[in-house]
Amino acid sequence: MDKFTREEWHRKQALENFNKTWGLMEKEVRTNEENLEMIHTAHASRFHWGLAGGPLNFARGEWQISRVYSLLNLGESALMHGEQSLKLCVQNGIGDFDLAFAYESVARAYLVKDDEVKMEEYFALASKAAETITKKEDKDYFISELNSIKLGSRA
Repeated sequence: MDKFTREEWHRKQALENFNKTWGLMEKEVRTNEENLEMIHTAHASRFHWGLAGGPLNFARGEWQISRVYSLLNLGESALMHGEQSLKLCVQNGIGDFDLAFAYESVARAYLVKDDEVKMEEYFALASKAAETITKKEDKDYFISELNSIKLGSRA
């Protein structure tokens, strides 16, 4: 059996739960049990990052939780975690891909909440943040995700 330090163990749990959540998010059809598991694994990942990560991990964890809640049409929770992701990015000088996705998560949460004015505001901020994404493949991926909001996709 592998021996881990406490921090290594929490990092391992954070990554495993993040990846499990991602797999569930990508499923076209999920059962109610899988939806609940997706919520639990997203929160578990963020919890473990809180014990073994840093601000970037925290921001990404909050983004993932927000995306899960958007997928499940739970706008208030999506907004709360999207705003937390954005706050972490701004407070810690996290830019590029992560800042753009933080704005995207807030825009998507407002889509779920049927608040078109706020959705458009954060969509514009996400578009502006996309200009700072340095890697072309990251930028292309981000733009495709951002554009899904205009198509009315909560995913």
